[in-house]
Amino acid sequence: MDHAADAHRTDLMTITRFVLNEQTKHPESRGDFSILLSHIVLGCKFVCTAVNKAGLAKLLGLAGETNVQGEDQKKLDVLSNEVFIKALVSSGRTCILVSEEDEEATFVEPANRGKYCVVFDPLDGSSNIDCGVSIGTIFGIYMIKDGHEPTLDDVLQPGMNMLAAGYCMYGSSCTLVLSTGSGVNGFTLDPSLGEFILTHPDIKIPKKGKIYSVNEGNAKNWDGPTSKYVQSCKYPADGSSPKSLRYIGSMVADVHRTLLYGGIFLYPGDKKSPNGKLRVLYEVFPMSFLMEQAGGQAFTGKQRALDLVPEKIHERSPIFLGSYDDVEEIKKLYAAEEQN
Repeated sequence: MDHAADAHRTDLMTITRFVLNEQTKHPESRGDFSILLSHIVLGCKFVCTAVNKAGLAKLLGLAGETNVQGEDQKKLDVLSNEVFIKALVSSGRTCILVSEEDEEATFVEPANRGKYCVVFDPLDGSSNIDCGVSIGTIFGIYMIKDGHEPTLDDVLQPGMNMLAAGYCMYGSSCTLVLSTGSGVNGFTLDPSLGEFILTHPDIKIPKKGKIYSVNEGNAKNWDGPTSKYVQSCKYPADGSSPKSLRYIGSMVADVHRTLLYGGIFLYPGDKKSPNGKLRVLYEVFPMSFLMEQAGGQAFTGKQRALDLVPEKIHERSPIFLGSYDDVEEIKKLYAAEEQN
């Protein structure tokens, strides 16, 4: 046994240590935010374990069937939703929860109430579970204004009011990417310790990328600027090398790659879905927040994504996000279209 190496492993920057270090920078802090984050992290670990067993689910009777005891077994996305709702309510730090799985927002009863609102997609890309593609949890955190009864208006705020956002990707490894408003950091789950370790400190997206990511199956319904942009990715007018296309179809995986390697991720509106497919509160906002914190941009085709004010909790919006220069190009195309 290599004792020296083992001793070194206790010197790792875990996510708990990281969050507590951040907390010391705010002397007025009472630790509520740190407690909330630790409950989100626990939810992510739980879902990670469940996702890893997903391939065996049919064999073990875990997926939407009835087991030997006559109990109904839950599908993974429903299970993930319950895990996060319970983890967040039991933290005693939340007042409103908005989940992709629930039609209505959940208002926490007064005895368990705190000052934070959490918006989340418990298992984004869950249709990809059966083929082993990376899927993930996306979340964003708002704080309510002091001293009033929480209402839906407390979550129907622009993304720029978010305190923190992040996602946890369940893939070849379990990676949690988090921003509390001062940069972006990535943590990887060490299964032997059951701890998230800081592996990607201060992530910065390259200023320009070589990859574009979009569902080209929708091309016939696209508007002018999107069609022109994708055309310029494939046939650059200046004779430079074309961009590579990479599209997984799981937002967490596509955005994660964009964040680390640079490039642009597009989910435009089209004739069939004028507002695109992605939901503002728990997909567009958290990912846009992370992109801007990493030095990139996020744009809806009309405005900066984080300036959008949602009117409904499950509202959708087109989104273009990624490297600064790449998003700048699509902004120019939309501006030109508007002038015409």
